[in-house]
Amino acid sequence: MSRSAARFHTDVYCELRATFLTYEQQAGRTQMTALKKGEITTLEAMAISVAIMAPTAAMALNGALVASIAGTAVPLTFFLAMIVIGMVSYSFIRFNRFVSSSGSVYAFTAMSLGPRAGFLSGWALLFAYLVFTAASSAEVGAFLQSFFAIIRLNVGWLIPAVVTLLLLLLLAFFDVRLGARVMLVFEGISIMLILILSIAILLRGGASHHLSLLPFTLKHTSLSSVAFASVFAFLSFAGFEGASSLGEETRDATKAIPLAIGAAIFLTGGFYILSTYTQTIGFGLNPSGVRTFAQSSAPLGLLAEQYISRTFAAVLMLGATLSAFSSALGTATTASRLLYSLGKSRLLLGTFGTTHPRYGSPYIALSAVGVMGLLQLILLRQLPGITVFGDLGSLGVLSLLLAYISTNTGYIFFARRKKDGIAALVLPLISILALVYTLYANVYPIPAYPSNLFPYIVVMWIGLGVLVLLFEKNTVQKVETWLKDEYGFSKDSLE
Repeated sequence: MSRSAARFHTDVYCELRATFLTYEQQAGRTQMTALKKGEITTLEAMAISVAIMAPTAAMALNGALVASIAGTAVPLTFFLAMIVIGMVSYSFIRFNRFVSSSGSVYAFTAMSLGPRAGFLSGWALLFAYLVFTAASSAEVGAFLQSFFAIIRLNVGWLIPAVVTLLLLLLLAFFDVRLGARVMLVFEGISIMLILILSIAILLRGGASHHLSLLPFTLKHTSLSSVAFASVFAFLSFAGFEGASSLGEETRDATKAIPLAIGAAIFLTGGFYILSTYTQTIGFGLNPSGVRTFAQSSAPLGLLAEQYISRTFAAVLMLGATLSAFSSALGTATTASRLLYSLGKSRLLLGTFGTTHPRYGSPYIALSAVGVMGLLQLILLRQLPGITVFGDLGSLGVLSLLLAYISTNTGYIFFARRKKDGIAALVLPLISILALVYTLYANVYPIPAYPSNLFPYIVVMWIGLGVLVLLFEKNTVQKVETWLKDEYGFSKDSLE
């Protein structure tokens, strides 16, 4: 081939490549549409945070775990945990008053600690949401497996879990209001069932037929036992920040999201205190009652059968199923918004930042969340559904705690530049200490297999995020451009 021919072919290739890249960039800009604004009310945003916390599921399991350590002081433990989580939420509330972002922790930490720290913080939160989605889907499968067994149908947990995952993805694909309202109704029904049980126990005065304030004292336990047991109480509030990821779709978000987060924590906290109090007195305050409570794998079911009826116990099981479904829907919705923000800032595939032209949902990011959830369910199909829920939930919490710690650390630096008051420094510092303790209690003493592997899995995920940063070019510039274009944020805006 002659030099002139070679040059001609080279010129044609370069021209075609340039034309293709230009077309691709234009198409990308055309497809890159924003999330629908003002679609969600304050109540619906609060429902998302409540749904992710899954209070019915938490009360079905965590109260007994706390009783095994703190004895009768279960409601006292949840009360103290609510106060600490309230302090942890302070940083989220303050950040949301400054800016509303679908990136949530990613945007907050990028603004305060820099783009690289912001990405890793958002990366940790994304992992938590991804495994929580699969965990809650498995929980639905486990509950339905038990229900089918009652009516003599032999159905494994995997098929109901996969159907659950597909159904919640379908709901999340359409208008975000539909998913939010489904969560609100489902969680409302399940909470109402537990409230009915609580009222029945209160009316009968519990096992001893009279009410007592003993569960709010340290008479039969110690402060160190309550502190250790508080780990399980803290985990019952995991996901309170979920409404943050819907900030761009919420009406008057800088007011609505802080209100939604605060209301979700303290209303759910009040529900936890009431439920754990009635469970404690329902089983009895004597050593035998405490032991029965602590060793029960289904305390709500036992109490429902004892104080109301076996039929109501079965209905309560279905209520717990609705709660688990709404939790899975909430985490899938927030995971897709976080992945959308990572795509829109171009640190991950830009197609993740694409929204559906009609429904405004980040459907490509949502599809990726669904694929990840399905892979987890298939990979763990040989285990019992409730074991899959417990293992994935514990794994996600470790990553979630890292995101909480980075957000509170970020707010300390953010508040100093904004010259906020002393509370802006003290509350995040107390929160960080509580979160570090909770993280430490989850990894030491070294737990049994497979929980001993969970810290290493989280470290591997964070390591993968570090690799993304190493291979990604112009990280700082991309994130700073995204923050400025989307939210009008720059370093000068803090001065």
